[in-house]
Amino acid sequence: MILGQLCSETMRLEYITKMVQPVTVKGPQSCEIEGLAYDSRQVRPGYLFVALHGHRQEGADFIADALKRGAVAVVADSDRWTGRNVTTIVVKDTRQALAEIACAFYEEPSSRLQMIGITGTNGKTTTSFMARDILNAAGRPAGLIGTIRYEIGQRSIPAARTTPEAPDIQAMLDRMLKAGCRSAVMEVSSHGLDQKRVWGIDYDVGVFTNLTQDHLDYHETMEKYFAAKTQLFRGLGQMEKRAHAVINMDDPWGMQLANTNGFSARLITFGLHPTAMVMAEDVQLAPDHSTFRLVTPWGSTPVRLKLPGGFNVSNALAAAAATAVLGVEIPVIAQALEKTDPVPGRLERIPTDRGFQVFVDYAHTPDALENVLTTLRSLTRGRLIVVFGCGGSRDRGKRPLMGGAAAQLADHTVLTSDNPRNEDPAAIIAEIEAGMTGNASYDTEVDREKAIFRALSMAKAGDLVVVAGKGHENCQEFADTVVPFDDREVVRRLLMNL
Repeated sequence: MILGQLCSETMRLEYITKMVQPVTVKGPQSCEIEGLAYDSRQVRPGYLFVALHGHRQEGADFIADALKRGAVAVVADSDRWTGRNVTTIVVKDTRQALAEIACAFYEEPSSRLQMIGITGTNGKTTTSFMARDILNAAGRPAGLIGTIRYEIGQRSIPAARTTPEAPDIQAMLDRMLKAGCRSAVMEVSSHGLDQKRVWGIDYDVGVFTNLTQDHLDYHETMEKYFAAKTQLFRGLGQMEKRAHAVINMDDPWGMQLANTNGFSARLITFGLHPTAMVMAEDVQLAPDHSTFRLVTPWGSTPVRLKLPGGFNVSNALAAAAATAVLGVEIPVIAQALEKTDPVPGRLERIPTDRGFQVFVDYAHTPDALENVLTTLRSLTRGRLIVVFGCGGSRDRGKRPLMGGAAAQLADHTVLTSDNPRNEDPAAIIAEIEAGMTGNASYDTEVDREKAIFRALSMAKAGDLVVVAGKGHENCQEFADTVVPFDDREVVRRLLMNL
């Protein structure tokens, strides 16, 4: 997380004041702003501090700290701290103001990059990696902002969150330009859209992969979750660029989105649905790869992916459509897709000489777990064994649904902890158990490492073990601590000691 942004050039406060359309302004506006921060700990002398609303903390509570560190102006939604020797700009929406200021500080970098924004419950990361590979192959060096990492030229930074705060995004886009990038691919989360972190980004393409249950602890209902996703598409074509909306017609929410009126972007649909504009025909799913014929308005060609599973065919169609509308030729798209390697933590095979197979996957929603187990079933000669849990302080409604998916598709399940956060791990497991109906074979082990060991220990020749839920993540979150924990490393170590 970048948090405090030192600007390459200063910006007069009076310009910022006009730009954010304030409710009131108190104090002088002639000063030069040296940088921007939304975390008081990152404030330096000459900075502008934006006090954001938070779920756990209020930015206004840290204004005094920001002033001690040298802030010369504050943007907030109230002037209750008037009387201090600082300029106070009151706005209706501090998040929108933060995004608008960040765009201006970095001189609208999205206007100088070909921008692809990808949203949806599942498939964002793999689709973004595929799109990045295609753009690189087409001679349009691509930056990447997503769940696993941020890529800026030759630099790779582990991701703190899928969609960072607005100043962090704008700073990275600016650095991509300076590193020689001509394009950028972003995963756009529903939280990022709802909290206006991507406000002001001029996308060339918006992609909708799918919508399944997740994040209802935040959005409350699927309708509100969907409404947050649609914000990406409502913004397409509202700035300088002529934009395209690339939407999955195999998903019911995608079909609803495609039939929504009032969008300015040109619609491009993809999927196996007979009305889709970008389609996959003659799909063949093998244990370690997938083949299909890519059919588009710009031509058709056979494609052989290194990735198994029908969901990866869908991801490939999304990436193909998103780059084709930018003018990338179909042969280039096909060649790049064929070279795309498996994404870290997404159906990642862990080598073993024990006679059984082991995979680690990020699947943490009912739909994702169902897709992964269905795909891995085709790789399994013996039993399919799954280890998973559900995150604490997150959508509780999906827990029994994930239990139901495992009960239906796995031969044996070991229920364990994911990231318990502020909840009792045993209570989370009990809620998953509610979905383990019928004659489901399962047992429970709160300690994740012990659960993985149990699954590996029971595996025999021909079996397949999948450790699901955390994928690429390298830590485990508890109420009062975060500990190092990478499923892939744990599996490798345990296999050596079996």
